[in-house]
Amino acid sequence: MSVPQTPKPAKLVIGIFAKHKKIIDPVASALASQFGQVDLVSSWMDFKYTSYYETEMGSPLIRRMFAFKQLIEQSELASIKIATNQIEETFASTGRREANIDPGYMLHERFVLASGKNFSHRIYIGLGIYADLTLIYQKGSFQKLAWTYPDYADQAVLTFLGQVRSKYTLDVRQGV
Repeated sequence: MSVPQTPKPAKLVIGIFAKHKKIIDPVASALASQFGQVDLVSSWMDFKYTSYYETEMGSPLIRRMFAFKQLIEQSELASIKIATNQIEETFASTGRREANIDPGYMLHERFVLASGKNFSHRIYIGLGIYADLTLIYQKGSFQKLAWTYPDYADQAVLTFLGQVRSKYTLDVRQGV
């Protein structure tokens, strides 16, 4: 018989991509107002993996990722996605998003993103939101999966997520 256990807290990671760099800072400020202090920020990265967003947002797109100091409960991911959707709406212009916000969380063994879209590998977590197992951590590195988005398999993203994982490990040890 398995015995239910309290899940470990997770490190909140939020990626933002947009056409214009100038929108990222105010979006990041809105996220910090909602989720607390940011403790890691990625370098600027080109978002060049799909044309899916071009009609709505234009091109080329750029990305920046943020990790937050305060650890979260894994069960909060659905409500976090709802909150980030509302922030997207706040910054929208003429019915089009100016920024796309992708929340997820880091654990020692995996990185999970939130999505409003169902798919075979996504698990429903409530509020119309699904958890997407995006990367697993094995043998000292992140392993992409058959469905991992190409941008999350990019070395720049993996390097940043490795830094987030290291910081998460330190946070857990220190009881942050």
